[in-house]
Amino acid sequence: MPYLKIHMNREIEPGKSKALLAAASQRMASELGKPERYVMVELTSNPAMLFAGTDEPAAFVELKSIGLPAGKTKDLSQTLCSLLQDSAGIAPARVYIEFTDVAGGFWGWNGSTF
Repeated sequence: MPYLKIHMNREIEPGKSKALLAAASQRMASELGKPERYVMVELTSNPAMLFAGTDEPAAFVELKSIGLPAGKTKDLSQTLCSLLQDSAGIAPARVYIEFTDVAGGFWGWNGSTF
């Protein structure tokens, strides 16, 4: 049920995007203690985006999950920023992350909800 959505204002090669998606999926499953079979990751590259008035590499990330622990958001932020820096050359100071804890009744799957 974790959903990670990454928007970055730079183009990324198909091979690198697949590697980034796979690494993000594995890390979110591990960090959140959720089975990877429930993790969904989306990557949007090269949308029109400015941060701090420039179009230098930047990213906006959304992480939504049932039972997202507020006490883990700093660690998750560090993990995600490191991943984007290593995979796409985006400096941590150019990344915003929105964390959302979703109630199970508001998360649909397989014709029902959690």
